[in-house]
Amino acid sequence: MKKYAPLLLLFLFIMVAWEAMVGPSGVSVNVDGDELGGPAAALVGVLFAGGGLLIAGIVMLFVGVLLALLFAGLGVLAVGGLALGALVLALMVSPLLLPLAIPLAIVWYFASRARKQRAGHEAVKPL
Repeated sequence: MKKYAPLLLLFLFIMVAWEAMVGPSGVSVNVDGDELGGPAAALVGVLFAGGGLLIAGIVMLFVGVLLALLFAGLGVLAVGGLALGALVLALMVSPLLLPLAIPLAIVWYFASRARKQRAGHEAVKPL
């Protein structure tokens, strides 16, 4: 801000000098029925316009944050819905897969026992 302060003061001085040399600029601002003219009117107009843009920027920032939270929440709900749908589908199909699940469980059981026995022999192997 310290860099821009001299430039802003120079700009305001140039505005005042221009108004003094050339005459009225035709800029007038009406604030609550009071008519402002000259460089003060231009300054007030820029101030009000800048304030409006500042408020608009803050509103857009908050709307962006709100939409980000909304879309993140909807994504979580969508993933939860898909997981619930997959669970319901698995529960509906599971009685049909029972004849396949029994042999797979038996093979898995014997494979795990063989793996445990093989690991046990390697653990007590003499040097």
